[in-house]
Amino acid sequence: MSISAHAPNPRLLRNVTDFSLVLGGPLFQMLRRAHLSDNQLHLVGQRIAVIALFCWLPLLILAGIDGNLLHGKLAVPFLYDFEAHGRFLVVVPLLIIAELVVHLRMRELVAQFQERQLIPPGAIARFEAALASAMRLRNSTVAELALIGVVYSLGVQLIWRQYTALDASTWYSIASGEGTSLTLAGYWFGYISLPVFQFLLLRWYFRLFIWMRFLWQVSRIELALSPIHPDRLGGLGFLSGTAYAFMPLLLAHGALLAGNLANRILYLGATLPSFKFEIITLLVVMLAMVLGPLLVFAPQLAQAKRNGLLEYGALAQRYVREFDTKWMRGATPQGESLLGSTDIQSLSDLNNSLRIVAEMRFAPITRDTLMRLTVAVLAPLAPLVLTMMPLEELVKRLITVIF
Repeated sequence: MSISAHAPNPRLLRNVTDFSLVLGGPLFQMLRRAHLSDNQLHLVGQRIAVIALFCWLPLLILAGIDGNLLHGKLAVPFLYDFEAHGRFLVVVPLLIIAELVVHLRMRELVAQFQERQLIPPGAIARFEAALASAMRLRNSTVAELALIGVVYSLGVQLIWRQYTALDASTWYSIASGEGTSLTLAGYWFGYISLPVFQFLLLRWYFRLFIWMRFLWQVSRIELALSPIHPDRLGGLGFLSGTAYAFMPLLLAHGALLAGNLANRILYLGATLPSFKFEIITLLVVMLAMVLGPLLVFAPQLAQAKRNGLLEYGALAQRYVREFDTKWMRGATPQGESLLGSTDIQSLSDLNNSLRIVAEMRFAPITRDTLMRLTVAVLAPLAPLVLTMMPLEELVKRLITVIF
């Protein structure tokens, strides 16, 4: 595979710059009509304030009416529920901020397929079809209604009640010998606040599915890759930047787990090491969701590397044979000096090209990318280390390690 010279297609360029994973769908249109968003996803502060307070403020008021703000008989009164405050005052804002970040960065990155002329002229129609399909799915009313159905059928009735709700008396449910009963705040939490949160979260998973599907369709196109591109990825190095666009989403998931674990550690007597499986699982799943879609280009990159090694290896063989004949076998033209010869410079350039081909990677994933994304997931969990040892002791140990 090699880069073919062709002029950019203006129509395709317009379609690429219109691409967005988040700029569409019934909820987006509703927010526009409510003047909480515009066509470029501005007004982020207003959206955060309205959505976060819609979920959290009624809980504060109703918990006060129930007398569960600071009730000593409860295992978890409202004002001490780290999971609830983290979910609605930290995670929800991060999910909303992630929309703007992904919208701005992903549009620029997807446009690189056109600007770098990676799409051959004969495959432009297929690339346009992949773009159009992704945007139709993003705008689907049926998809968002299905997400709402999943939230109320599985998210609230099964997952929350059976697996995430604390098995103790809290501000949202009172445990008794006959089971648990919801408080006033619990009804708002279970049937309004929590579904809104779960919908926002599921919609992000749906967007990641759209992104994965789009990349898979593009990977079915025979791209015009260059095995000697300096990025060691045939020209696809820009795709590694897509991982950083999802960092607010990874932070949100880390904060969500941190709130959940904080409640269990502080109020149910659990310890942080007992949740190492949950922490590792979250890290692996989030890295797979963000980086996994990039692996669809591995077959093309591997083929480009094989072709590059064969083609540039053959070119090098011809060149070094002619170089040897000219400079070592007595065929040097009279009066031509070896010092400063362009032949030696060309041999060096050819050697560099072969080195680039040999160092080609099969996926736009680097160690730096893995480290940054790992930090994004685990950073919100760092304060929980203080549940294992006092801050003073932790600082002393760090100083001992460093110095």
